[in-house]
Amino acid sequence: MSNFVPGIELSRDFYHEVVAPLVPRVPHSAALIGPGSEVLAFDTARSADHDWGPRVLVFTAAADVAEVEAKVVAGLPERFRGLPTVFGYHGEVRPGVTVTEPGAWLTDMLGFDPRAGVSLLDWLSVPWQRLAEVTCGEVFHDGLGALEAARAALRWYPQDVWRYVLACQWRRIAEEEPFPGRCGEVGDELGSAVEGARLAREVMRLALLLRRRYPPYPKWLGSALARLPGSAELGECLGAAVAARSWRQREEGLTGAYERVAALQNRVALAERLDEGVRGFFDRPFRVIGGDRFAEALMASVSDATIKGLPAVGCVDQLSDSTDLLMAPGRARAATAAALGLTA
Repeated sequence: MSNFVPGIELSRDFYHEVVAPLVPRVPHSAALIGPGSEVLAFDTARSADHDWGPRVLVFTAAADVAEVEAKVVAGLPERFRGLPTVFGYHGEVRPGVTVTEPGAWLTDMLGFDPRAGVSLLDWLSVPWQRLAEVTCGEVFHDGLGALEAARAALRWYPQDVWRYVLACQWRRIAEEEPFPGRCGEVGDELGSAVEGARLAREVMRLALLLRRRYPPYPKWLGSALARLPGSAELGECLGAAVAARSWRQREEGLTGAYERVAALQNRVALAERLDEGVRGFFDRPFRVIGGDRFAEALMASVSDATIKGLPAVGCVDQLSDSTDLLMAPGRARAATAAALGLTA
């Protein structure tokens, strides 16, 4: 385990030492982006047991793909740093080098090519995981000038789109924030715990969005939060909420977390500054932050008329957590368009 080399480092060396010398006169770009825990720098020695090894994406003009692929595959050594260069990846045994055309790859990942512009439907129909996969990782060489342009276009939401997504995230919290207490009040601690965990997840995603980070899919959500500067106290509050054995302890952890993300929103200054304190839920004995206050303040700051008129439904990650929907760009786009009444 102590000899583990992170995949991004392994692939960087693989490109410079092995792949680049095989295509010295071919205009190309090369990177490790797209799916894979190593792209988001979450890989560990455990990751090496499947779908992991020396990998590089090589991008060329469409007319050169077949020739470059044949040249690279023929020239690969059997092993690099003791690891096979042909290995199982997503159910297929193949070389760790993929040769493709940038527009085709981007469209397959996202449903569109961001170099031609990014529409409102584009922004809202691409899952956070996909946006992270395209904008994280590393570009080793960009001879085509294609990758950095695409990554720059997707680095983060435009201001009003960001406000809208944040508002919908606050709305998700507002919809359920009194429920852990209500479940617990009737003796349903299991239901309260489930609600508490759901709200903890929404707070984690909100914190990442406020810090301009695309939230990764659930396996890496806690790891991503832990990497945010200044997130230790928020993590402690959420950990206490999830570990709580009673609804009152759960509420204590959650309300501490709410106050911290409310303070973060005020510091980000995308909307009117609001009171960061929790309060009672009508005359019931439950404490809430009043997530709708923050959602309404954000929407009041939106200047784009189309965004201002959208229902409080949100982006595709806020519409569904079905992997089969989120990872299929056509389905994700159709679901988002239908829910929001948007066209391309």
